[in-house]
Amino acid sequence: MSSNPLHIGIFGRRNTGKSSLINMLTGQEISIVSHLPGTTTDPVRKSVEIFGIGPAILIDTAGIDDLGEIGSKRIKKSQEVISRVDCAILVIAGNQFGDYEVRLIHQFEVEEVPYLIIHNKNDIHKIASITRTTIREHTHAGIIDVSTFHPANKDIIISALKRIVPETVYQQRSLMGDLIQPKDIVLLITPVDSEAPEGRLILPQNQAIRDALDHDCITVVVKQTELADFLALGITPALAITDSQVFGYVAAILPENIPLTSFSILFARLKGDFAAYRKGTRQIDLLKDGDHILILESCTHQTSCDDIGRVKIPGLLEKFTGKKLRFTFVTGLSELPEDKSEFALIIQCGGCMVTRKQLTSRMKLFTKDDIPVTNYGMALAWMNGVFERATKVFGSTITL
Repeated sequence: MSSNPLHIGIFGRRNTGKSSLINMLTGQEISIVSHLPGTTTDPVRKSVEIFGIGPAILIDTAGIDDLGEIGSKRIKKSQEVISRVDCAILVIAGNQFGDYEVRLIHQFEVEEVPYLIIHNKNDIHKIASITRTTIREHTHAGIIDVSTFHPANKDIIISALKRIVPETVYQQRSLMGDLIQPKDIVLLITPVDSEAPEGRLILPQNQAIRDALDHDCITVVVKQTELADFLALGITPALAITDSQVFGYVAAILPENIPLTSFSILFARLKGDFAAYRKGTRQIDLLKDGDHILILESCTHQTSCDDIGRVKIPGLLEKFTGKKLRFTFVTGLSELPEDKSEFALIIQCGGCMVTRKQLTSRMKLFTKDDIPVTNYGMALAWMNGVFERATKVFGSTITL
C-alpha cells in the first residue's frame, strides 16, 4: 500500500445522501445528515480503514446545485477536490440525472479520475430504466441502486468501490527498491538544523530509512559533519542519499564511484513528473532579470531563517543566475495564482505530504502550457553542479 491513503471524493446534488454515505462507510456520524438541502458547506474529510482497500480519506463535498453567491463558492471548492482525489463516487437520488451530473462526469474524465454512480434512497424511489438509459448516454461507469440507511448495502458499495480503485493503490511503490539489493549498505546523510523537527527526523528521511530496511539493506545514518569520519572507515555504500541543502558539501567529499542522489529527488521520481522536472530544470540557466518564480510547498510549516523554500532556494537562485528575480510562495494545496503564464519557472517541493495524484494533477496545470517545472532537489543539484551525478542513478540524462 502507498504511504499516502486513497482519497475518495463524494459528489452530487444537495440532499442526495452524500453525508449518509460517508457515515455508512465510516460507521460513525461524521457528516451532518439532514433533510434540509445544503447542510454540507466546505469539503469534510474523514480518515477510515476500508476492508479490502486499506486506509482511505473520504471527502464529503457541498451540493453541485447549491444556490447564490455562497453556493457558487461552495461548488468551486467541491470542483477543486476532483483534481486531488484518486477516485470518486457520484451520488444521485430520486432518478435525478441531468446537466449537473453530466458536467461532473466530464470533469472526472478530464482529470482521469475513475468513478462510480450510486443511485441512493432506493427505499423511496428505485432507479428507473429511463434513468439508466440516460446515464448510459454519457458514461459506462458502474451504477448501483441502494439505500445508505440499510447497513447490508455497505458491502455492495465497497465491492463496487474496489472495482474502480486505481491499480496503483495496490502497487507497493518504493523510493529506491530498484536501485539497491539486499545486504547493500545505504548511506543517508541528514543535516540537523533549525528546520529539523525537535527530537525526530523529517518524513522523507524516515520513509527512506524504512524503505531501505524493507529491502533488507544495512542502513547507516550520519550528519554531513560526520561524513568524512564514516568514509575513513573504508566502507563503500551502494547508494548515498543526502539532503539537497548540502549537495555541494557532500559531493565534494563523497568519492565519484559512489552513486549519489537526494531525498527530494527520490520523491520527485516517486510522486512527480520526473521527466518534466528533468526537462524544466534547465530553465534555471535561462532566467532573466525580473522573471517570476513560483515555489510550491505541499505542506504548511513554521518558517525559519534556514527555510529551504522561502529563504535558501530564492537566495541561491539569485546568486547562481546573477539575476534579480521575483518569488511567489503557495503552501499546502492552496489555490494557485489565476494567471499561470506570468511564471518563468515552477519549483515544487518533494511532496512527501501529498499523494501522487495530487502532485501530478497540480503539475499538469503548468506543463500543459509548457511552463517549466522542477523540484527542490533537482534545482539544488543543478545549482551545485551535481545534477548529472544526482540523476545518473536513475539512468537519467539531460540534453541541453
